[in-house]
Amino acid sequence: MSSSTTAPAQSPIADAAPLSLCAREPLVPADRLVAEMVPPPRFDSVRFETYIPDPDQPSQTDAVRVLSDFAAGLGGAHASGSGKRRWFAKKPAAPTGPRGVYLDGGYGVGKTHLLASLWHSTPAAPEQKAFGTFVELTNLVGALGFQQTVRTLGEHRLLCIDEFELDDPGDTVLVSTLLGKLVDAGVALAATSNTLPGKLGEGRFASVDFLREIQGLSAHFRPLRIDGEDYRHRGLPEAPAPFSDEQVTKAAYATPGAALDDFPHLLDHLARVHPSRYGALTDDLKAVCLTDVQPVPDQSTALRLVVLADRLYDREIPVLASGLPFDQLFSEEMLNGGYRKKYFRAISRLTALARDAKGLVRA
Repeated sequence: MSSSTTAPAQSPIADAAPLSLCAREPLVPADRLVAEMVPPPRFDSVRFETYIPDPDQPSQTDAVRVLSDFAAGLGGAHASGSGKRRWFAKKPAAPTGPRGVYLDGGYGVGKTHLLASLWHSTPAAPEQKAFGTFVELTNLVGALGFQQTVRTLGEHRLLCIDEFELDDPGDTVLVSTLLGKLVDAGVALAATSNTLPGKLGEGRFASVDFLREIQGLSAHFRPLRIDGEDYRHRGLPEAPAPFSDEQVTKAAYATPGAALDDFPHLLDHLARVHPSRYGALTDDLKAVCLTDVQPVPDQSTALRLVVLADRLYDREIPVLASGLPFDQLFSEEMLNGGYRKKYFRAISRLTALARDAKGLVRA
């Protein structure tokens, strides 16, 4: 074969080597944790108007209406009576009804879309609203301390918590105590959650578990049931088959801003990086390329991978992989265990990102 025919095959390879997640050990200051408590990039532009209810699930249409009204009711001064109000200004009437709403539904029905839409629609400055996962909230407490977290978030008008972790009793008590302090300060609350260990029905709703676990706070929440199937699988094709190591490597070199890592080495690296830093681990990445994807060896590793999958999905970072398909990451024991819902969410999200990555491989 002549050199003129081989040159095009080499032209996609960039001069610089790809980035590597395994080479990154980010340090995240506490003030960044607070500043980043906003809906993730994937949900920057979502609004109630962009949520498309399933016509066969009237509860979805009802949820949009109730949440729109809830957001509108959060206008005006901070419920606790902010000192920024003028001395002789009339104190706004106390809001009626629960100061919190709990979005109750299976994974993939659009709960995060609705929660982010509530954040965007609430008439308050961004610095008066906070949005984060349960893990991000517990990380904030760890970084700032409990009292400082109360003081910081107590100035907010709304706190949205995605994926409230009902499967960790210690953290549940910690966050429930925190929420009690914030309710006393006049902060409105909105939350979604996962199911408790042993509550394994995929379509099972968690409101009873949630309201029981938050104990004295239950009166502050209105459960809002959202029925439906996982929207990521509505009419979409099956997950693409994995590519070869060579295809993944070439795509990594050809894609500016891509990271290239061996999957087992990446799993080892995640054990050395606190999950609160997984978002920073993906800073400025345009794609993640993984070779030799294998079954996850144990539950601790699996749970770390779930957090990374969430951060990649939030940031819409395509994932190109060789080895096993993502639906074979977790063992049958894991998929039938107490964290089943998390693992199915990770599979669903990684599958979506694998579809997004197909265009990185050139024919």
